[in-house]
Amino acid sequence: MSEWIDCARAALPAARTYGEAVRAAVERAVAPGGTPDPARLTREQHRVHGFAWIAATLAALEATLDWAVRAEGAGRLGAVEELTLRIGFGEGLAQIAAGLPMSAHEVVRPAAFGTEAEARALAADPAAARLIAEGSTPESRADLAALLAEGARPCEALGDEALDLIRDQIRAFTVEEIAPYAHAWHLADALIPDAVIARMAGLGVFGICIPEAYGGLGLGKLAMAVVSEELSRGWICAGSLGTRSEIAGELIAANGTDEQKARWLPAIADGSCLPTAVFTEPDTGSDLAAVRTRGERQADGSWRVTGAKTWITHAARADLMTMLVRTDPAAPGYAGLSMLLAAKTRGSDADAFPDPGIEGSEIPVLGYRGMKEYALGLDGFAVAADGLLGGREGQGFKQLMRTFEGARIQTAARAVGVAWNAFDLALDYAQGRRQFGEALTHFPRVADKLALMAVETVMARELTYAAARAKDLGDRCDIEAGMAKLLGARAAWNAADNAVQIHGGNGYALEYPISRVLCDARILNIFEGAAEIQAQVIGRGLLAGQGRAGQAA
Repeated sequence: MSEWIDCARAALPAARTYGEAVRAAVERAVAPGGTPDPARLTREQHRVHGFAWIAATLAALEATLDWAVRAEGAGRLGAVEELTLRIGFGEGLAQIAAGLPMSAHEVVRPAAFGTEAEARALAADPAAARLIAEGSTPESRADLAALLAEGARPCEALGDEALDLIRDQIRAFTVEEIAPYAHAWHLADALIPDAVIARMAGLGVFGICIPEAYGGLGLGKLAMAVVSEELSRGWICAGSLGTRSEIAGELIAANGTDEQKARWLPAIADGSCLPTAVFTEPDTGSDLAAVRTRGERQADGSWRVTGAKTWITHAARADLMTMLVRTDPAAPGYAGLSMLLAAKTRGSDADAFPDPGIEGSEIPVLGYRGMKEYALGLDGFAVAADGLLGGREGQGFKQLMRTFEGARIQTAARAVGVAWNAFDLALDYAQGRRQFGEALTHFPRVADKLALMAVETVMARELTYAAARAKDLGDRCDIEAGMAKLLGARAAWNAADNAVQIHGGNGYALEYPISRVLCDARILNIFEGAAEIQAQVIGRGLLAGQGRAGQAA
């Protein structure tokens, strides 16, 4: 048994004890009567969100230890894996005990909770103290960076030959069909070519989780995460194409009528139907209860939709809109919302939105360009009578909520892929660039960046996989999925930002792909639940008993 696995395992009880002390302190602040008070949850956001970040970091440590144990059991625990575990635990425990960054300027410290004594106890625990002192050191980071520069990589085997084969297939496709062209597509603000989408469909990308009875692969969320990660390692937009199919496929498979499933699922799975999610509205953001777009039933049973939607990805080229609308204006909040399956005509360069009752204007964006973003205006847009999802009104929000776990796992996986993309570019540049007669990889601050990029990405990856495994077991995992998305987005941004720094001035030049990756990474902290919303959901959920700050590894 590895001494660092033993040390990490021995340190976790003290870390969990500290997590529970933070929970108790936050509960005293926001739930003095035993139930979280909404006004206090808002007023005490620094504490609530800090608790969420601490809990997510603990979960990442547990997932990373589990990864190392599996690697050892498979005979794959080498120096790279031990250094990754050691550095990850050293950094994570030090941050929990002293100060954990929620953003570049916002650091949550023990004093925020009044848990200074408990933090000192964590830091004094023998195993934790050793990891804090010896885990992430200049020497351990230099050793890891040297191995990475030689081509070694942390173990990525999943213990499932089929999943490992899927990774290999998608990686090969990405290397050949996506990575060489992504930057040109980005600079031209071009859509991913139809021919590439067709080849992705042939690999089963759009039907990973759709049941085999409807033409899909019938695989689980772990397979979906692997595919999303590998595609995003070439370009986030390639990975994101699957998000729309994932959301629509899960909505219809879980809630649709037999007729709706038979009509839409095979077409989504084979790529002949490209869906898009039409939920967000101007001035509402994450507040879906405030959705105002109206869906009005006509005498013949069909629907007419009127209102405005925004930040709709891939809207012009989509064939199907999963559309959240208000069908009962008298019902307050979520109760009046329904989900419509709205067929539309695929647009072209000459006419992006040819159907009557819908207009769209493109939103120019920094990155994430391969599908384009739109603001939509709907004025009596027609939806067929059989377009009400499941044939039931007032269920739209509940139906959508059931997809959030999968969507956030998929987004976390995209973030992991973007982080690896940044790492790959940074290492390649650092090995080829010489300053003062030495390759950049020989300079300690550059080596530190590369080592910490890899460690943070592995930890985010393993937390994402842990959430996917929980989902595949049928367990509720909204908290775990949110944690994976929270840490994954940070890993992607940190990796991209540090990769630009390694590139120096060239990183700021449009001709270098890392400039694209930086722009792409930035969106991950915003969509599918901004980091602040995500932390609020995690903290509130944990306080409501939906999970706990640490779980057994």
